[in-house]
Amino acid sequence: MILAIDVGNTNIVIGCCEGDSVLFTERLSTDRNATTLEYAILFKNVLELNGVDTKKIEGGIISSVVPSVTRAIRQAMFKIVGRDIIVVGPGIKTGLSIKLENPKQLGSDLVVDAVAGIARYEAPLVIFDLGTATTASVIDKNKAYIGGMIIPGVGVSLNSLTSSTSQLPRISLEAPKKLIGGNTVECMTSGIIYSTAASLDGIVDRIEDELGQKVTAVATGGLASTIVPFCRREIIIDDNLLLEGLIIIYNKNC
Repeated sequence: MILAIDVGNTNIVIGCCEGDSVLFTERLSTDRNATTLEYAILFKNVLELNGVDTKKIEGGIISSVVPSVTRAIRQAMFKIVGRDIIVVGPGIKTGLSIKLENPKQLGSDLVVDAVAGIARYEAPLVIFDLGTATTASVIDKNKAYIGGMIIPGVGVSLNSLTSSTSQLPRISLEAPKKLIGGNTVECMTSGIIYSTAASLDGIVDRIEDELGQKVTAVATGGLASTIVPFCRREIIIDDNLLLEGLIIIYNKNC
């Protein structure tokens, strides 16, 4: 059994995997001020709530886009696992061909998504990760990472809208009942969700135009299941994509 953790700017995704199966996934808030012990207690509680015997955990791997908390989380995982923890980054074998001007600039989460995407789906493909930012990763027919896009995330856009206006309230992201809103909240909910869905549709269309061929579209991240049902294009929701990629990378390095 392997403990896998993905550290994002807003949330930490924690899960345990056995073989090729993800046993569970849970989300915690990313706390930049939490200590190693506080993270260790949080992780241990999550494992206990999911009935995991920590003595059966053979190793751990972490992907992080928040350098300020990576060390604390790695040490917290070591307290639980009792073994060195792999951190996705330079020197780690991924098997991914990255055709960027500076491959080192590619975030570890995007690397992990791409590794899992290539293993699970037919290339060429585009992988959307809907988190604090919405990212689009493009993998060509030869299974090489050729680039992508970084877009303000749903939450970032919504917070910007409410903080920059005097009369618009803060709202929760719930499925809109109809496209044309009948009041302020309905208009905001419909606007943010349908505009994001239309953006994903349009990006897939334009990527296919540039590549000159059809692509497999996959979406992951905390907001994927909120947005993708409103897309017109066929986009596969895969909530476990990143954890599965972490396990693939773990196996390549052990």
